[in-house]
Amino acid sequence: MKIEDKLVESVINGLKALYGQEVPVKMVQLQKTKKEFEGHLTLVVFPFLKMSKKGPEQTALEIGEYLKANEPAVAAFNVIKGFLNLTIASATWIELLNGIQADEQYGLVKATEKSPLVMIEYSSPNTNKPLHLGHVRNNLLGNALANIVAANGNKVVKTNIVNDRGIHICKSMLAWKKYGNGETPENSGKKGDHLVGDYYVSFDKHYKAEIAGLMAKGMTKEEAEAASPLMQEAREMLVKWEAGDPEVRALWTMMNNWVYAGFDETYKKMGVSFDKIYYESDTYLEGKEKVMEGLEKGFFFKKEDGSVWADLTAEGLDHKLLLRGDGTSVYMTQDIGTAKLRFADYPIDKMIYVVGNEQNYHFQVLSILLDKLGFEWGKGLVHFSYGMVELPEGKMKSREGTVVDADDLMEEMIATAKETSEELGKLDGLTKEEADDIARIVGLGALKYFILKVDARKNMTFNPKESIDFNGNTGPFIQYTYARIQSVLRKAKESGIVIPKEIPAGIQLSEKEEGLIQMVADFAATVKQAGEDYSPSIIANYTYDLVKEYNQFYHDFSILREENEALKIFRIALSANVAKVVRLGMGLLGIEVPSRM
Repeated sequence: MKIEDKLVESVINGLKALYGQEVPVKMVQLQKTKKEFEGHLTLVVFPFLKMSKKGPEQTALEIGEYLKANEPAVAAFNVIKGFLNLTIASATWIELLNGIQADEQYGLVKATEKSPLVMIEYSSPNTNKPLHLGHVRNNLLGNALANIVAANGNKVVKTNIVNDRGIHICKSMLAWKKYGNGETPENSGKKGDHLVGDYYVSFDKHYKAEIAGLMAKGMTKEEAEAASPLMQEAREMLVKWEAGDPEVRALWTMMNNWVYAGFDETYKKMGVSFDKIYYESDTYLEGKEKVMEGLEKGFFFKKEDGSVWADLTAEGLDHKLLLRGDGTSVYMTQDIGTAKLRFADYPIDKMIYVVGNEQNYHFQVLSILLDKLGFEWGKGLVHFSYGMVELPEGKMKSREGTVVDADDLMEEMIATAKETSEELGKLDGLTKEEADDIARIVGLGALKYFILKVDARKNMTFNPKESIDFNGNTGPFIQYTYARIQSVLRKAKESGIVIPKEIPAGIQLSEKEEGLIQMVADFAATVKQAGEDYSPSIIANYTYDLVKEYNQFYHDFSILREENEALKIFRIALSANVAKVVRLGMGLLGIEVPSRM
């Protein structure tokens, strides 16, 4: 039983004994005692003044006296105005630590048969270019969110929608056909997604040159763009694709397969995965069908040019295009089609879309449309909207090839981690394999932590150098602390110390040790909070605060050199449980922790 629950029960009993009144649990407010006061937990007594018919201080004193006499968990108390600060007995903290120690997955709730099913969509790449820094933030947030939602007792399906059709895909295809000379990932040694991305940039280069040539002949920019033979060819290719032209479809399949092989490699390195991948080439027709159904039912209307629209003025929005006059679909149509397929595949209770904040309006509209079309989770869909991520140098653009590529970024992070670790002597005495593995764990951990510690809603600047610092609020600092505890545990084992299943209660703990147990215990509430707020940064910052606190304890107290045997065993057990919670917390963020460093 949690200390708070135990105390709430005793307070309720005390109020009945003192003032003859029954009070509901939610009336008893306990909070962490402020740092400047003595105590662990504070009871707010203002709600009880009516029944005590006394002043706040007198009421707090009476409740304090009752608890000290009747609740073994309370060792002492003090009163500051209407606040009763309670000091919890050492034996109660040890009992709490024993409870945490007994649970290998402390703080995580397992899903049951009856748990709701939450589907989380993230990544959503285009097949005309490799993944970039923006995708990195999206993938890391989506993956961490899926872990956190699952840790709160939900069944989770991780899903991805791949944008594998449209004019932008045709641009890469056409450029390869024109200028590719049969180049493949095999004969060029390039990753497939990079190869296709190069042709997307190449199309843009040739297109710009064409526009400049036409403008030199006296055309305006608009006229030149309308007359561009290259763009015309790309549009014709799209029409052929939609008509199922065998040659265009064969080229499309070949180039997309190159891209998927490249994506798989990137996802694997990043440590993210999906339970089900959907493709827009499959979903857009389903969307058209659903829109036509909505048209028949009178939810939507048709304009003279044959385009189909939704009138959302009643919801305080405007008119929204769903099908163009030529019958081609827009993103909204595809999202409706994808929803239809997903709902047929899974009994979804909640749908979360991890998509950047530039799409806020789109999801507001999608929610209304899905609800109109009868999707039960439409109204309550969650758009997990996150901010842009940039480098200190500024914005990125994929057409110009100035994008920070995800593969290059991960490679660079691993190389920097190796260099930094070598300089600090953290890889001394390790084999090359061990050193490489630690560099990978630290480099990727630095990248993931730096991105996930920031509130997702905010725009952020990713600074590679800053992220790899072994001090401060960084992944490597947390990983290093974990490795340090593993070293303590190894030495304890070598000297024959075994941590007992139950730590005996007769030890007098210091304030620092009690505070550390309290922080470890807070992990369960932190996971719950992160799940309610859809916020990985809550887990990241909690984990940092915990290791910061542990490092201070490690610095101020002897562990293996402690002469009192019972105290030594307690401190080793406390260290082991701090490490366990750090491993679980970092695991939720998709970050590995090394056992030596």
